[in-house]
Amino acid sequence: MVWKLVATAIAVVGALLAINRVPLKYTLRHLTVRWKTTLLTALAFTLVIGVLVVMLAFVNGMRRMTEGTGLRENVLVLSDGATDESFSNLNPGDMAEIESLPEVQRDPATGLPLASRETYLIVNQPLPNAPAKGPQRRFLQTRGIEQPLLAAKVHGVELLPGGSWFSEAGVQEMPDGGPPAIQAVLGEGVARELAADRTPEQRAAARTPHRLDVGETFRVGDRTWVVTGIMKSSGSTFGSEIWAKQSLIGPLFGKSGYTTLLLRAADADAAQKLKDFLTNDYAKVAVNARIEREHYAEMSETSQQFAWAIGFVTVVMAVGGVFGVMNTMFAAISQRIKDIGVLRLLGYARWQILVSFLLESLVIALIGGLLGCALGSLADGVTASSVVTGHSGGGKFVVMELEVDAWVWAVGIFLTLLMGGIGGLAPALSAMRLRPLEALR
Repeated sequence: MVWKLVATAIAVVGALLAINRVPLKYTLRHLTVRWKTTLLTALAFTLVIGVLVVMLAFVNGMRRMTEGTGLRENVLVLSDGATDESFSNLNPGDMAEIESLPEVQRDPATGLPLASRETYLIVNQPLPNAPAKGPQRRFLQTRGIEQPLLAAKVHGVELLPGGSWFSEAGVQEMPDGGPPAIQAVLGEGVARELAADRTPEQRAAARTPHRLDVGETFRVGDRTWVVTGIMKSSGSTFGSEIWAKQSLIGPLFGKSGYTTLLLRAADADAAQKLKDFLTNDYAKVAVNARIEREHYAEMSETSQQFAWAIGFVTVVMAVGGVFGVMNTMFAAISQRIKDIGVLRLLGYARWQILVSFLLESLVIALIGGLLGCALGSLADGVTASSVVTGHSGGGKFVVMELEVDAWVWAVGIFLTLLMGGIGGLAPALSAMRLRPLEALR
């Protein structure tokens, strides 16, 4: 729809240029003569469109992240009535029964079911050296798993070069002789978030200034954690998670049982059949089964709320932009009344005067809009933190990247041309109605 609107707007501008009879250099000359007024009006468009692009980049990044998490071949199993992993509690015996179903794929190398038993936890972590008037705590998502290689295969997650999955013990001795540190694999997003807690000495010695790297430590709860690997998780909610040994972190945070069972089917159709069977026909235990990709895609309620808020803010700012260009064009007409009279005496029709002034307002808007899109694009790739929620009530704290793509540019250009057209229409109609002889008096 956006691209159709942009194409329509460009077609209208092209039609105006095609039927325009007043020399275009006449219009451009007046823009340069009144360059201060032109610049101030264009800057108003720059502000409106720049803010719009940044806000849309936030929504775009959130949407891309939630829709890109999980696989269509995976079935996410929660306990009956649970709307989110945080509220689920599964029995190991029931999980074993489900894993043995023939629809669940098996690992060719080991013959084990491609199933991952997991405990999802949200940990409240005090921020080290937090400012007195700033946030004092952060929420960290941790995922306890017992077989990291199997879980990585089911999730379709790989590690960045130089990293490894945590060991069978899940801990390692520290050089200072203190208590063993919990081994952890971090998502890229949370690795960047935790890097902000480094001391100046640690920052100076870090190989990767923007995120934690393999071998570095951090504190969660009353334990030291050491990074063994960084997941290639950019663009998914797993980028905001910490994975560690389930038998260690479950009891550490008061959750010894499992919350989630992830199953791999042969393909998307087989996953849908397995999900339907577990939901409707599985008689041994009632569970809530969902396609993994759909489960995370539904966590878009927050982005929808942001989209509505952006729409409201954009309308308010757009009204200001419209009145700004309208004021500029009325001022231009008042200064060029005699010019308009001369143009009419030279034989230019009323509609040709209308087109000339309308094009002038569109040029001003387009200059400011393009500059706003360019400035807003500087936010592309910037990291931001937020919470994504679903219609069922579950939610996750995520670290994501803002994304400025062609769709965001299209929205910015369309709004620019719309504001320029609406703001320039009334002054252009006013110029069109001037009578030649009265204008020359």
